[in-house]
Amino acid sequence: MVVPGANMRLTPADVEAAADQLRAADVLLMQLEIPLDAVERAIDIARQGKAVCILNPAPARPLPDHLLGKVHLLTPNQSEARVLTGIPADTLEGAEAAGRALLDKGVQIVILTLGAQGALIACHDRTLHVAGIPVDALDTTGAGDAFMAGLAVALAEGKTLEDATRFANVAGALATRKPGAMPSLPARDEVEAFAREQNTRP
Repeated sequence: MVVPGANMRLTPADVEAAADQLRAADVLLMQLEIPLDAVERAIDIARQGKAVCILNPAPARPLPDHLLGKVHLLTPNQSEARVLTGIPADTLEGAEAAGRALLDKGVQIVILTLGAQGALIACHDRTLHVAGIPVDALDTTGAGDAFMAGLAVALAEGKTLEDATRFANVAGALATRKPGAMPSLPARDEVEAFAREQNTRP
């Protein structure tokens, strides 16, 4: 469940107060736990600089095409992709179809997270399935957050899209090995060590 609380009081004016930081950012990572007009204003400001604008469409809700067209990278999970497109994305083929539909709405790149199956990168010229990391999952709470954090950090550091997705997969997999949301989020050295154990490029 989500209890928005103070998040829903964030306004475009609050966002504009951080305009200098947004324009200077390498990556802007957003979700839908704040009002949509604040999300859109943040993207508009960040695009004035050099930021890669990533939107994690959670909690899931339909989004207008004009907003999707401003997003560099959209990262839905399977259920969120279905809300956005109406296409069941519980198979790899369905995920590819949902990814193509989101590209048609104007998104530049889609990374559709597939749980234990990893992630699917969908671009206009290709799709790529990045396999998941096998783990004995204890609690999946926070795994999506860990994936998103890993993805944003890796892209900010200049990793390729594929390598950033692999790094994010490792972070997400690690988060399932501990209970809870915040306590399960892995530190950087844990992600790199686990990647070496799995022979996965960090």
